[in-house]
Amino acid sequence: MTLSDPSVIEIARARCLKPEFLTFTRYFFKVRHNRKFVVGEHHKIISEVLERVFAGEITRLIINIAPRYGKTELAVKNFIAHGLALNPAAKFIHLSYSDDLALDNSEDTKDLVSTEEYQKMFPWVQIKKDSKAKKKWYTTEGGGVYATSAAGQVTGFGAGRVDEEESEDKDLKEFFEITDNKKFGGALIIDDPIKPEDADSELQRERVNSRFDSTISNRVNSRNTPIIIIMQRLHERDLCGYLTGEDNRGEKWTVVSLPSIKDDGTALWPFKHTIDELRILEARNPVVFERQHMQKPVPIQGRLYKTFKTYQELPHDAVKKRAVIDTADTGEDFLCSIIYSPTKSGYYVLDVLYTSLGMEVTEGQTAKQLTINQVDDCRIESNNGGRGFARNVERICRELGNTKTAINWFHQKDNKHVRIFTKAADVQNMIYYPVDWETRWPQFSKHLRNYMAAGNNSHDDAEDCVTLVVENEMMIDPECTVYRER
Repeated sequence: MTLSDPSVIEIARARCLKPEFLTFTRYFFKVRHNRKFVVGEHHKIISEVLERVFAGEITRLIINIAPRYGKTELAVKNFIAHGLALNPAAKFIHLSYSDDLALDNSEDTKDLVSTEEYQKMFPWVQIKKDSKAKKKWYTTEGGGVYATSAAGQVTGFGAGRVDEEESEDKDLKEFFEITDNKKFGGALIIDDPIKPEDADSELQRERVNSRFDSTISNRVNSRNTPIIIIMQRLHERDLCGYLTGEDNRGEKWTVVSLPSIKDDGTALWPFKHTIDELRILEARNPVVFERQHMQKPVPIQGRLYKTFKTYQELPHDAVKKRAVIDTADTGEDFLCSIIYSPTKSGYYVLDVLYTSLGMEVTEGQTAKQLTINQVDDCRIESNNGGRGFARNVERICRELGNTKTAINWFHQKDNKHVRIFTKAADVQNMIYYPVDWETRWPQFSKHLRNYMAAGNNSHDDAEDCVTLVVENEMMIDPECTVYRER
């Protein structure tokens, strides 16, 4: 039995016309490429949200994901082909940062619709015989695809580009007329509107953003026509940042962000990149990785901490074990407890507890952490209930049989933000993390990496605690005695 057998086609058609978009994609990927479509968790997420677009539940959608993760296959080629199967009168405009990419995607979609299996399954979708161009092709029912560059450029024509652009806009008005409001009528799909190498050019970014407002967004039939943007994040003010930022004019966008490394520290799609491979990519260019893979664009010079030192083995003089703890001020803050070993070469982090759970939970967690690691002395910031927290931690430690750890508390009088900023160089020079620290403590590492030198930061607990490590070593005498406030 093959994919071309009539019985297989009938079964596939019945399933593909149901709201099971991923089934459609897998089937026709196998038809066209003679190999299976390797499904990852992110493909399921993207397919489910695109099904909501078909159903009319979402009209403004942004999908942020790394390159080469199947976004174009799903959200452009198969989305258009499936949309035409639902309604052969549906009309699509597809834009990308270059004509070549947009035209290639258009041709691939047309080839998919022209396959024997598609035609047997959806015989009502027929391409007009005179539709031979990649740029614009129609179905016999009046639907079809118009593909061009997001910037509206026509390569090689120089000064004639404006006239050609005006002519295209005229064609688009005729092309994108309302057909059948009772069915899915098509969509405007933007895939990678700007090249990665142009992302740091304000001129290029604003050109695309302005183009969206002045021309692109006006190429839809109505306010209910879906607009889908699929792209890797490239800058805090790329098209996605522009549309969802302060000047988004109140328009509500559904945003699906799919970082290559998930919050639990595992790889999004191990078939494409294992966690070790992703860490190698990150080490090569952290800024690019944060943007394209983690979907967290930050200015190149905007992060407070530029480097993070790591170690594979502890130095021979890593004997003492100390801890510093920054307790959570409010329910949204994080308790951060860092256990480290001070040496002549630096301060080597051994364990981190980083959680937003309440004190009734973290008191016990902290006591267990100190006990398991056999910490010699611990300093706890006494601000905002920290003194009571310290006493309870000390009591639980003793109940656990830990008579070794000396629990001390102190009141922090200096401004937190000033301390973090002024000690940033010491933190980068003196603190060493295990080589796998980002996997061990993903949220802790994420907050440290993304902390901005200027502007608002949602959290500063991790930064406050690494600063406490440096400050703690600056005030302790050679005998490692720590003062206690009573």
